[in-house]
Amino acid sequence: MIDPEVRVQIRRYFYAEHWKVGTIAQALKLHPDTVRRAIEVERFHRAEQLRATMLDPYLPFVRQTLEAHPRLCATRLHQMLRDRGYTGSVEQLRRVVARLRPQPQEAFLRLQVFAGEQAQVDWALCRARHSAHYAGFRTMPSSRTPTPLRACDGPECSA
Repeated sequence: MIDPEVRVQIRRYFYAEHWKVGTIAQALKLHPDTVRRAIEVERFHRAEQLRATMLDPYLPFVRQTLEAHPRLCATRLHQMLRDRGYTGSVEQLRRVVARLRPQPQEAFLRLQVFAGEQAQVDWALCRARHSAHYAGFRTMPSSRTPTPLRACDGPECSA
């Protein structure tokens, strides 16, 4: 990505001073594709004129149905709309349903804790050739650095 100042300079060279793309690229030590992208940037940021679609008269019904039944598939909605007089394609309806479908809400509350207020502890069983060793590690959410707690062998770990 190029800086806005460089983009302004590229556009000034191209539109005001009528330099060619290759000349600008050599002068600014940029790739010609980068220069072309900086020049044609307005083409991509132009707002498109929204045209009326065959689905517009049915949008309130689609919104109401999706609010009541958010998991209803677009194919079933297409059948329901066809019964009401819609003659458009199911693909157009799928694009609109994907945009209008309500997003699922999180089913849990995020836990907010201060640094040092909470820690995660993990125990690991390390098997060697003739014995088993247990090790514990503590991780603080603020630093994410594991700290060894204690390593012990078999029966004495129960204390």
